Amino acid sequence: MTSSESHAPTDGPIAGEMVRHGTGVNSNRAFPTESYPSSLDPFVLFEQFYIDPTNGFPMHPHRGFEIVSYMIEGGMEHEDSLGVANTAYENDAMRITTGSGIRHSEFPADGQACTGLQLWVNLPQAEKDADPDYVDASADSLPTEEQDGATVTTVIGGDSPISLRTPMEYLDVAVADTWTWSVPEGWSGFLYGVTGSGTVDGHSFTEGDVLPITDARSVALQNDESLRVVAVSGRPHGEPIRQRGPYVL
Repeated sequence: MTSSESHAPTDGPIAGEMVRHGTGVNSNRAFPTESYPSSLDPFVLFEQFYIDPTNGFPMHPHRGFEIVSYMIEGGMEHEDSLGVANTAYENDAMRITTGSGIRHSEFPADGQACTGLQLWVNLPQAEKDADPDYVDASADSLPTEEQDGATVTTVIGGDSPISLRTPMEYLDVAVADTWTWSVPEGWSGFLYGVTGSGTVDGHSFTEGDVLPITDARSVALQNDESLRVVAVSGRPHGEPIRQRGPYVL
């Protein structure tokens, strides 16, 4: 598919859309979807995947972007053409720089289903042919702190051991009361509801919802029932995002 180069307008949160992959894996996709057909420069795609024990993604190619996988439940086995084999469990993270090309597979570990989040981040044109690379981080190595109204784990950015070629921040947030998230000037981003329910700037917000943000602003989140979200922001490249299946040109 080709991702739109412009942003679809939205006044508040929208529901993600269920996608069934050819391998039998189901995902709740935040974008691009029919409701929000564009990418969100520098972000190409974001979805929550659900992999049954008998399904998974056999070895397949990627190039032209970076992948961040973050586990919510269970474990996922990763193998790639660099010779890496790793199993990520709950709250572990993996980053793949696909660059000039890499092949990898993803399957649930230990004969159990798994759930996680996957984000595709565009590489600027000048870095599309970068050498492919892989790094992972255990849950214990990701910095977690108590902030006013929330417990925040930094998956990308700050003191996280994982970084990308695109300046960005990726936060896993358990909202205990009321928490405010700010998108920096010149950056874009989104909120995604992982579990529970609450409100975002007074709008109802629940599991599977997404709020795309294309300008600098602060967003107030309030917990109604164990609200857990991820808050992701990054500096746009200002270049067209051209997705062709597993490639971003």
